[in-house]
Amino acid sequence: MTTSTDAHDPLTASPYERACESHADADHGRAVRDVLTRIGDKWSLLVIVTLQHGTLRFGELQQHIPGISQRMLTLTLRQLERDGLVTRTVHAEVPPRVQYELTTVGATLIEPSLALATWAIEHYPSIERNRVAYDGRLH
Repeated sequence: MTTSTDAHDPLTASPYERACESHADADHGRAVRDVLTRIGDKWSLLVIVTLQHGTLRFGELQQHIPGISQRMLTLTLRQLERDGLVTRTVHAEVPPRVQYELTTVGATLIEPSLALATWAIEHYPSIERNRVAYDGRLH
């Protein structure tokens, strides 16, 4: 007799496990891990939420995201573009004007991103207190 849930048993599997089972991917968690790696980095969600109101130039994006370096913004935008979450448009002007905007898929991240950001802001004081208390027990 086992007390753990069986992901293959639809009666005991979690909604996450059932969603994974409904796809033919041999590594059901790969998609979740891969996407969370992309949007869960330090800057991607901030870029996505910043672009929610429309197209911005590189410098405008950098001004709206405190603490991001030019290098990190460049790397983040490249990865978001590679994943099809952001589009980059270069206008043939001198100097060239480059604009960034969310794709249709990227825009679907706004609601969950805002929910996560709201949760983080709301719960951060408690998390900080818990960290201090935990670290105090270690010393």
